[in-house]
Amino acid sequence: MVRVLAALRRLPLTTTLVAVILVLSVLSRTLWEPLASQPVVRTVAYGLPAFEDGAWWTVATGAFFAMQPVQYVPILLGVAVFGGFTEWRLGTRWAALALVVCHVVAVVGTATLLWLTRDHGYAWTTALARVRDAGPSAGFLGAAAAASVTLTPPWRGRLRAVLVTYVLLVVVHMGALADLEHVVGVGAGLLLGPLLQDRRPRLVPRRLTRRDYRLLASGFFVIAAVEAVIANFTTEEGPLAVTLSAQAQADDLAHRNLFGPIVLGVLWLWLARSLYKGRRRAWLWAVGLLAAVIALQIASFAHMVVVGEQGLVAASYDLVLNTVGLALLWAGRHAFRNPSPRRARRTIGSLVAPADEDQRAMATELLRHEGTVNRLAWMTTWPENRWFSSRNRPGYVAYRVHAGVAVGLCDPVAAREEDRSALLAEFADQVHAQGMVPCLFTVSAEAARHARSRGWHALQVAEEAVIELADLDFVGKAWQDVRTGLNQASKRNIRFSLAPLGAMPRGLQMQVKAISSEWVEDMGLPEMGFTLGGVDEALDPAVRVGLAVDADATVHGVTSWMPIHDVGGGEPVGWTLDVMRRLPGGFRYSMEFLIASACLTFRDEGCTAVSLSGAPLARSRQSGGDDLDRGTLDLFLDRLGATLEPYYGFRSLHAFKSKFQPVHDPLYLVFPDEAALPRIGLALSRAYLPEAGLRDLMALTRPTHA
Repeated sequence: MVRVLAALRRLPLTTTLVAVILVLSVLSRTLWEPLASQPVVRTVAYGLPAFEDGAWWTVATGAFFAMQPVQYVPILLGVAVFGGFTEWRLGTRWAALALVVCHVVAVVGTATLLWLTRDHGYAWTTALARVRDAGPSAGFLGAAAAASVTLTPPWRGRLRAVLVTYVLLVVVHMGALADLEHVVGVGAGLLLGPLLQDRRPRLVPRRLTRRDYRLLASGFFVIAAVEAVIANFTTEEGPLAVTLSAQAQADDLAHRNLFGPIVLGVLWLWLARSLYKGRRRAWLWAVGLLAAVIALQIASFAHMVVVGEQGLVAASYDLVLNTVGLALLWAGRHAFRNPSPRRARRTIGSLVAPADEDQRAMATELLRHEGTVNRLAWMTTWPENRWFSSRNRPGYVAYRVHAGVAVGLCDPVAAREEDRSALLAEFADQVHAQGMVPCLFTVSAEAARHARSRGWHALQVAEEAVIELADLDFVGKAWQDVRTGLNQASKRNIRFSLAPLGAMPRGLQMQVKAISSEWVEDMGLPEMGFTLGGVDEALDPAVRVGLAVDADATVHGVTSWMPIHDVGGGEPVGWTLDVMRRLPGGFRYSMEFLIASACLTFRDEGCTAVSLSGAPLARSRQSGGDDLDRGTLDLFLDRLGATLEPYYGFRSLHAFKSKFQPVHDPLYLVFPDEAALPRIGLALSRAYLPEAGLRDLMALTRPTHA
């Protein structure tokens, strides 16, 4: 309720309009009795007849009523949604101006258009010239079109495309007076929006990309699917229906049914989905079907011309649209080259083709030789990854594919910054070419900068805790908990052991595996993956494992440390914390002792920094990056992090690392398109919990105790 009241206070114009329309509908009894059946209709409803009678005031009065009681539902919803959106984006004053201007232009402009075209042989406009209307729908649709100017691409274009497509489809197939007013109102809003931003309306053509062609082709068949269904409800007075002969209209009414249009709509939607993914086979089907349909339409059109049959306007509409669709498919034929998913898995160079140990060995050697700026980069060598490499430059991008998203892990691995930037661009182009969505997760500020230079968005998703080793001494009050851990370990005769896990005695290895298994079982959920390693990753010979072992050879705690290879490669310049496990009921300060002892060891070996890694799904509210785009995924990550906290303790871990006085470096998710955020969110959940079943996911929704 607090959020609702806050929204109402921020939208006073929208709230007032909804309240006024409701009150007037009750006072005038139009909420349950049609306005058209009441004498007051002549002094309230607008339209060309009202203006010819001198009732110009109806432009204002008609905006607060509906002709039929059922129309109050879309009117009130439209005012709340579209009017609220306009007021939210433009502010109350400019929203009021946009609503008034678009409503007046729509009503007066439509009346003028009908006055100019009536009685010239076109039955549709002649019939509409005798109709009265009421309602603010043209105003709030036009105002929403005007407010679209405040959105950033691609949302600006998408909102405009939806509005324009909606009003055009409805006016073509339904053809009521209100539908024609909607077209004029949206057109007025598109012209008004830039003026509200103190600039001239302008149409800037640009070269269509491969993604643009896919979106346009997919949109064409989505519209075709919608038309196939709504054509069943087209009125006899619509702009196309009135051009048909009486016999053609009678035959059409006699043969109307939903089964055929629904089947056709499903076929078009299948083609739309496959074309969006760039499937070559779908393109061939679409071209073949459209070519056949156009050939039949041309033959029918020629027959109508020869015999003088009515309906040329309707036939021309279908023929022109299908020709445009075919031309679009042919012009963008280079954008549809992706094989089917099954064939792609057998195709060399496909991003979904399985990786092998040779590719993993290549990636590991490149990381050691080239290095990179991301301290978490060793996780890019884990076997669950795939690796994209370039023919023109050294390096790679590690990624995983889930839910049609290629989720890159960490920054591209390469020694030179220009190579890392180029690898990101080539990876994105290849992913787009194969009909998937690219993104990179837990990347540094450098990769975020490169992504933004390409027009991508960057969203902070975690913070990396980094300890500088040069001046590390654990002196001062801030280090009290760490010194307590070291002192208590000394009193209990607990020693620190650091070595590759595979080189340790078998008894210690078995204890490490047992501690990890017990931890997983206690959670009640599968062990997470992606950016979180386990015992399997700790068995890598290049990874060092720290153990807290007492005099009885009992392991109280486990940490694993991945090497950091700086740009230029060579020996590790630091180490990154991965696995953290503590024996239940064991030494209380195991983690403080293990991390502090490892830091001292690495400092004595000449390393420059230790990374405590990034706690996924957790970050400081005071962290930087507020200038970056925040969006749907931000809310998703917050909710997912809060839900998983009782099981995995990400935010508790984030707070624990603050004991070591680290410097926090932000880690980002970079992605090209905000519309893909839901898919990216699903892909990330699949990446972190690849083995979670329905029962596991339902467990996340149950209340738990930390």
